[in-house]
Amino acid sequence: MSGEEARHRAESSEARAAAVSDIQELMRRKEEIEAQIKANYDVLESQKGIGMNEPLVDCEGYPRADVDLYQVRTARHNIICLQNDHKAVMKQVEEALHQLHARDKEKQARDMAEAQEEARNCRLGSNSPVLPQAFAKVNSISPGSPASIAGLQVDDEIVEFGSVNTQNFQSLQNVGSVVQHSEGKPLNVTVIRRGEKHQLRLIPTRWAGKGLLGCNIIPLQR
Repeated sequence: MSGEEARHRAESSEARAAAVSDIQELMRRKEEIEAQIKANYDVLESQKGIGMNEPLVDCEGYPRADVDLYQVRTARHNIICLQNDHKAVMKQVEEALHQLHARDKEKQARDMAEAQEEARNCRLGSNSPVLPQAFAKVNSISPGSPASIAGLQVDDEIVEFGSVNTQNFQSLQNVGSVVQHSEGKPLNVTVIRRGEKHQLRLIPTRWAGKGLLGCNIIPLQR
């Protein structure tokens, strides 16, 4: 895991912890409001069981004398205000839970993507062979030449040319010497082509063109 990924994960964990803390605080506030609503309903119950809608005047239109009108009005007003507060808090809880679930879903998707990427990298690391280092490169080939017939291609990187390899290569004179001493004889040539190793058999031969190979090879600077 890179430093950037670790920082992002730490920030994500901190944000989730803060969101959970906010939800817990909202739930505590919700419970407080519900307790206050119940207390005010208890006040109404103590006043002859009068509820939120019963009239506060008698049949003749006079204020009722059997209940404490001030307590009833205050309790009713408190209940209405508290119910509005409860509705607002519940909406906040719903939004906070939705954001928390969205954040968890995003984290789960990110973790899965990271796990898949790590598994893919492990597969590539275990399945891809370590390619040998090349010492020269083919930069041109003449059609119909011994090199073309052998299957050499432009941009092939040479890691072995007869007895010449990365360990003993000093200059192109090493290759030229092998070619001169192998006229008419097959040479094992190993090249790297587009990330893959290929084994070829090249026979230095006199042909219509110049030299015994019909290709141009340049050394690689490592």
